[in-house]
Amino acid sequence: MTKRRRKRHTPEQIIRKLRDSETMLNAGKTIGEVCQQMEICE
Repeated sequence: MTKRRRKRHTPEQIIRKLRDSETMLNAGKTIGEVCQQMEICE
């Protein structure tokens, strides 16, 4: 059985995703839609 390699993000990438997510939420998207777009889980 092989282990799935986890994707690591730099602090800058995390901050960018959070800012983009906040913009999408303010535009009226749901949390589920934002998570799908950001390729993260709720």
